[in-house]
Amino acid sequence: MENTVVIGAQWGDEGKAKITDLLAENADIIIRYQGGCNAGHTVVANGKTFKFHLIPSGILYKNKLCFIGAGTVIYPEVLEKEIEDLKKDNIDLSGLKISPLASVTMPYHIDIDGYSEESAKGSAKIGTTKKGIGPTYTDKISRHGIKVQDLFDIDGLSKKLDIILPLKNKELAQVYGLKTYNKEDIMDYCSKYAEIIKPYLCNDWQKIFHDALACNKSILFEGAQGVMLDVDWGTYPYVTSSNPVAGGACTGSGFGPSVIKEIIGVSKAYITRVGEGPFATELTDEVGEKIRNIGHEFGTTTGRPRRTGWFDAVVAKYGVLVSGLTSMAVTKLDVFDTFDEIKVCVAYKDKRTGEIFDYYPTNVNIHEFLEPVYESHQGWKTDITGMKSYEELPVNAKKYLKRLEELMGVKISIISVGPGRDQTIFV
Repeated sequence: MENTVVIGAQWGDEGKAKITDLLAENADIIIRYQGGCNAGHTVVANGKTFKFHLIPSGILYKNKLCFIGAGTVIYPEVLEKEIEDLKKDNIDLSGLKISPLASVTMPYHIDIDGYSEESAKGSAKIGTTKKGIGPTYTDKISRHGIKVQDLFDIDGLSKKLDIILPLKNKELAQVYGLKTYNKEDIMDYCSKYAEIIKPYLCNDWQKIFHDALACNKSILFEGAQGVMLDVDWGTYPYVTSSNPVAGGACTGSGFGPSVIKEIIGVSKAYITRVGEGPFATELTDEVGEKIRNIGHEFGTTTGRPRRTGWFDAVVAKYGVLVSGLTSMAVTKLDVFDTFDEIKVCVAYKDKRTGEIFDYYPTNVNIHEFLEPVYESHQGWKTDITGMKSYEELPVNAKKYLKRLEELMGVKISIISVGPGRDQTIFV
């Protein structure tokens, strides 16, 4: 397998973990390059369901190096639980490695995130998971962050906290009216989680990466969330705090762009979104509820019902452009097995002026005035969950997929017809 990036091409929750898990079988190194435990990646393997939040999905295979990269943020309590749960299932964690440059979510990040979201009203709500992700990235960018390597440098950490903690406590008390922290408690917190991370700390990552290139090892880059949640390219401000786009694989992993050969976007056969923000094709009627129930559309991390809608080719084409996709994986095609009619959004229409947009308007303030322009497709009314090849698919299913390829401008290389590993068609 050539070095490949797997990214979400919608608003996350597209089924990236299943695709990553499948491709990981033929990869030597799997790198999670951005995001934190606000991501929820579900893999069904050997009849058992695994839910990952920080650890790369490839951990279910033996003899793989699964690397949590520098672009991620690590909430130690969640990492600890994830490690313990995998140990209970007798999953070999010897291949798990953590970058010393990854950022650490501190207790005050959780406090600030929760307060900010709970106090926001109406359109000001972002829909955060309250896992401290945004505040952790904020401190990283403002150069007040704590890195994994700091946990193992007591003197250096102490000096950092002498600078950082007075500023954070002032912010906590005067801006948010929240409790403050003393240095000893934060030092104890860091010491506790240093012990948890220590077996997986990868200080020799540069040697490992150089050797991987010299030996032509296969690298799989795993993103979290999706293109439309990218902090630069998504529906800002209703976005995550990192770069899920393919470019983020370089800044968050430690490998340069020349290493990457394939970029696979993952889209559902329809579209979903968790949290606030524009969603042109959202269905708030019984059709949307039918999609939600058949597709089990509830957030892996939050349990929140996902917003559902028809496939949006405008979003898909945008994702192809800003991430340079070489192909697309389409998941949950089987959700439409009982549908008489399936719609696809091919453009947006401004209700005020009648203007047609066949590209994605990045100004979210005008989206309340946009309505989707649909074309309709006949359903196939056939159970496809047991089909193993593209040729077996019903004619109308193939017509639907072909039309999506035309609209997106990229080929479909993988089709998922169920949650199991064996319910996957490689085209």
